[in-house]
Amino acid sequence: MANPIIGMFRIKELRERILFTFGMLVVFRIGAVFPIPGINVTVLKNYFDMGSSGGGNPIVNYLDFFAGGAFSNFSVFMLGIMPYISMSIIMQLLLIVFPSLKKISQEDGGRKKIQKWQRYGTVVVCLIQSFAVTQYARMIDGSTPEPLLNVPMTYFTLIAMLTVTTGTMFLMWIGEQITKRGVGNGISLLIFAGIVARLPVAIIELFGLMRRNEINPVFVIIVLVMFVGIVALVVFEQQGQRKIPVNYAKRVVGRKMYGAQNIYIPFKINPSGVIPVIFASSILMFPLQIAQSVGGNFPWLATISNWLNPLGVFYNVLYVILIVFFAYFYTQVTLNPIEIAKQIRENGGSIPGIRTERIEEYLTKILNRIVLPGALYLAFIAVTPTLIQLAFRIPASIAFLMGGTSLLIMVGVGLDTMKQIEGLLKMHHHEGLVKRGKLRGRNL
Repeated sequence: MANPIIGMFRIKELRERILFTFGMLVVFRIGAVFPIPGINVTVLKNYFDMGSSGGGNPIVNYLDFFAGGAFSNFSVFMLGIMPYISMSIIMQLLLIVFPSLKKISQEDGGRKKIQKWQRYGTVVVCLIQSFAVTQYARMIDGSTPEPLLNVPMTYFTLIAMLTVTTGTMFLMWIGEQITKRGVGNGISLLIFAGIVARLPVAIIELFGLMRRNEINPVFVIIVLVMFVGIVALVVFEQQGQRKIPVNYAKRVVGRKMYGAQNIYIPFKINPSGVIPVIFASSILMFPLQIAQSVGGNFPWLATISNWLNPLGVFYNVLYVILIVFFAYFYTQVTLNPIEIAKQIRENGGSIPGIRTERIEEYLTKILNRIVLPGALYLAFIAVTPTLIQLAFRIPASIAFLMGGTSLLIMVGVGLDTMKQIEGLLKMHHHEGLVKRGKLRGRNL
């Protein structure tokens, strides 16, 4: 039992959770290969193999990256889980804008009601995005020598909207089951699995380019060193925290007297984790997908598609602004200084050197100081793939995996999954996965 990996599979509960998670992820990857009914797979593959039309389009590469390769396959899971995330953002904003809606969420059973509305909203978002997908298929059908669609366009539109929407809702169910019966963080693990599934393809493509002398091996070595360095920085940033000391005086509860306690409130350097990057990506992906899919029919949408080119300056500036915004937004939602100060006062606590009535001001000041550097750091990591592509001419499929959102998600979800597994191991009186340091979990 000295080996924690062996110990994981000797514990019945943990073994069942891990195997169930693997099974659900296998179902997800199988569904990412099955195409929408009515698609000619051979024509579709030939189209995306052509660098000038399919694979060379940075917008298509960007959408395909977040769908784990399902977008270029036109699979039933081609929208991935992003419509659900987009609707989650919209719902969080609505809870802040409309106090009556927030009041409903705080009532008994209100949370389930909000989640039900969120699922209905996800269906609407899926229908809109799936319709845009059908228009993109029509555009491909008009540019290939052989027909892409085996059925009339009207039938394909209905079939595609139904199957793609059903696929996304099924992914939502899989994510919920992994959270309930697996190792947790089901939605995050689905995104994680989609990114990891792209690694073998990217590595094969990289070696193929080096073999054909289309890319300088020195650039590859530099990028790999940058990759290792960025992973180390991401781990360091995810684990860093600012400790706020809190002292509690002696108090009497009933007939018992509780002694003074000295604890601390851990404020992470990046309290919101990778959520600002995922939120910003999903917000930009929604208009990007619609503009890319139907831009050929409407000139103004084609202009938006050009402006939202992932390699363009406008897109990356807007991306950075959204990351900073969502970093502050999500931190205020999850770490409300007013609520924290209220709990400290109600329990007879105080922060050394700070007046009781000024605790909110002090905590807000601390949060503002640590959130901005953390948000800018996230933004820098997020735009790293663009910098790598422009500086070293690395293909987009490889650059997206060398930095940016992929690294943040892989490292963040990996650390959090290890934390949860370690907690289950210790609950059964086993050692954790690591002997040095402590893993700090992050809710995604």
